[in-house]
Amino acid sequence: MNATHMPLQTTRYFAKELSWLSFNERVLQEAKDKSNPIIERMRFLGIYSNNMDEFFRVRVADVKRRILLNKLPDAHFEEDEILLSQIQQKVLQLGKKFNQIHQQILHDLNQHNIHVEQPDKLGAFHLTWLHKFFHDNVLQHILPILLTENKDYSDYINDTMTYLFVEMSNEKRYYAMLEVPTNRLPRFIILPPEKTRRHKTIVMLDDIILYFLRDVFSGFFSFSDIQGYAIKLTRDAEYNLDDELEEGLLDKMSKGLKQRIYAEPVRLVYDESMPEEMLKVMKKRLGVTHHDALIPGGRYRNFRDFIDFPNVGRQYLENKPLPPLQSSAFKQHASVFSCVSQQDILLYYPYHTFNHLLEFVRQAAFDPDVLQIKVNIYRLASKSRLVSSLINAAQNGKKVTVMVELKARFDEQNNIEWAKVLSSAGIKVIFGIPALKVHSKLCVIHRKEGTQIAKYAHIGTGNFHEKTAKVYTDFSLFTKHQGICEESDSVFRFIESSYKPFHFEHLMISPVNARDTLLDLIDKEVQHVENGAQGKITLKINNLVDKQLVDRLYFAAHRGVKIRILVRGMCSLLPGISDFSDNIRIISIVDRFLEHPRVMVFENNGAAKVYISSADWMTRNLDHRIEVGVPIYDEQLKHLIIDILELQFKDRVKARIIDSEQKNHYVRRGNRKKIRSQIAIYDLLKKWETHYHHE
Repeated sequence: MNATHMPLQTTRYFAKELSWLSFNERVLQEAKDKSNPIIERMRFLGIYSNNMDEFFRVRVADVKRRILLNKLPDAHFEEDEILLSQIQQKVLQLGKKFNQIHQQILHDLNQHNIHVEQPDKLGAFHLTWLHKFFHDNVLQHILPILLTENKDYSDYINDTMTYLFVEMSNEKRYYAMLEVPTNRLPRFIILPPEKTRRHKTIVMLDDIILYFLRDVFSGFFSFSDIQGYAIKLTRDAEYNLDDELEEGLLDKMSKGLKQRIYAEPVRLVYDESMPEEMLKVMKKRLGVTHHDALIPGGRYRNFRDFIDFPNVGRQYLENKPLPPLQSSAFKQHASVFSCVSQQDILLYYPYHTFNHLLEFVRQAAFDPDVLQIKVNIYRLASKSRLVSSLINAAQNGKKVTVMVELKARFDEQNNIEWAKVLSSAGIKVIFGIPALKVHSKLCVIHRKEGTQIAKYAHIGTGNFHEKTAKVYTDFSLFTKHQGICEESDSVFRFIESSYKPFHFEHLMISPVNARDTLLDLIDKEVQHVENGAQGKITLKINNLVDKQLVDRLYFAAHRGVKIRILVRGMCSLLPGISDFSDNIRIISIVDRFLEHPRVMVFENNGAAKVYISSADWMTRNLDHRIEVGVPIYDEQLKHLIIDILELQFKDRVKARIIDSEQKNHYVRRGNRKKIRSQIAIYDLLKKWETHYHHE
């Protein structure tokens, strides 16, 4: 089935990079939202900033690389130049909003007796304390780089850190650069109370260094004036973002250009009060080209540290914790295996405790009947209990196979270290297929039961990561379903020998059958409409940018299929356009937890098909990664997932409408009940665990 008979729409897709910026604007809305506790609002500024760093390191670097490769015959040089310019305009616009929100938050913190002050606003008591603190604790970590003429210093910069660009002047001008040592000292220095304990004062490490700059340089340089301004440089993250191009001329040239691009910044953000003359010198010393985003900003750089902004006030200034729920099914059984033997179990983090998953592997590690454990790892916590259990399993003589993905972006070094730890414990470590990242979240356990070998599988939408499981929403399915467990086991064999043919009847596997299965499921909904029944699709995904799937959704909507989509991040599809996509409704929810699962519900003429998956609807996830989607067969679990999705589509507090211009208007409440879905889901699951669980 193809989409050729649809009405022509001049622009069919929203640029994914601009759509990503629209997502980060929703994060900024959370920092602005006064109904959020004040400390959480400051932390949202940190999340926004961290996101923006990654955006430049990955997405902007990719656009820039395409521009540098514009001599290729099929390059879209002009389109990319326009796109880069649009990105820069939007980033500047968001930067202005960011600064206003930051100022407002500082003002609101003052109302709660929390003061983020600059040293020159402090009294003698605190300045005396700061002077001692600087000389005893800070000065030893300051390592200035002296800048001479005709040298590019950008290679010296660590792009995860803030730097101060310093000018000393007399008859001569001297320039230096120094790193703010936030990897060794806290960024937020809490001052001792002077009189009353009610008032709390925080000073930023950057401001302390700026205040005592003279003490850093005065013994070595003669100057009458010294000034410093914060700067932050962001580099190409060194990987082709999309993985959407075959290893061909583009990749080879891209690798050849890497050295050249790596030496250049993708973004240089600086304090906008820096004098013009100093700015010129800085650009020259850091080798900035016209393609780089040179972005003026506020006084502070590297806001990402604000994710850990301390709450020095009362508890109500941050979110009240939601105690993680215990699965009543797991609690009723002595072992995880007797529990999963009786029924499929579905957990939804962070509402459910992640301990159940860790317990699944911990028990398998010493259960005398367990013979083998296989797991694939994409991201892990720094102190991983999962790894401890796998090592314990090897010590107990189990056969343990761990597939470690070395190309998990920004976790590459971590995963190399984990691979060494696992190998040295006698665990078989495999690294997957060179051309395909393994992004699935699988664990398969072989257990001797009587004369048979039974298999148990865990299939999830999120990583085996204790820390992110407290902040990311994700589904975990535990099952003994023979077909699903056999096929999950086959995924590991596929990773080790991808050249062999594998057939999957239950699982949706990228790059084997996922794309075709999804297209087929969409087409079936169209057939139901053509046969006079209702066609309906409900999706929950992080990113929707694969053009073939977007086109097929347009086609289905045009034929009368009702489509609802919950997208967290990028969305290339343009909903609500008359005679084209008016059957498609899209919302996005940004709240205290990061929406992370991928869920698909196809109405299927009343016999709904429900899948959870690790794969987004992006070309890379369908064609260039190993991803696993699993059907939910248990009727109660199916209904639970559908009920969770229904609550999200009823959200009237944190839901934004994604329209064809991605303006991020909130869904209007009207006279409807005020539902905040993330809290409502917790209440639903609490009730489910108390009353409804497989009675």
